[in-house]
Amino acid sequence: MKFLVGYNGSDVSKAALSLARTHAEVFGATVVIVTSMVGGTSEKPEYIIKAEEDLVFAEQFLKEKDIHCEIHQLARGMSPGEDLVYFAKEHDIDLIFVGVEKKSKTQKIIVGSTAQYIILKAPCPVVSVNRAS
Repeated sequence: MKFLVGYNGSDVSKAALSLARTHAEVFGATVVIVTSMVGGTSEKPEYIIKAEEDLVFAEQFLKEKDIHCEIHQLARGMSPGEDLVYFAKEHDIDLIFVGVEKKSKTQKIIVGSTAQYIILKAPCPVVSVNRAS
């Protein structure tokens, strides 16, 4: 069984990671942690370094509980939602965990909601987390 966590280092993504860790302990699942770089290959170096640091933190968080995990930093030029859905299809993911960040209605209209896109388009069930616990 494989769980995917969309992870960007935010509090809600940490909450999603924590919930995925709990579920992975119960089900013996592998957790795949994915960060999608919005700028693709033209992403700024400081953002790439931060993403790498965030992924190392997430990996260590899971290894504390001896949970098998993989980390992936994607730079394919897609929106994070598209990237995660595509990744889930490519890797036969069984369940996705994603944090939901509050946005104003205007922000949702302009930039959309990553979590909403994933929930609507994912090839598997999605667990959404809207606050740190």
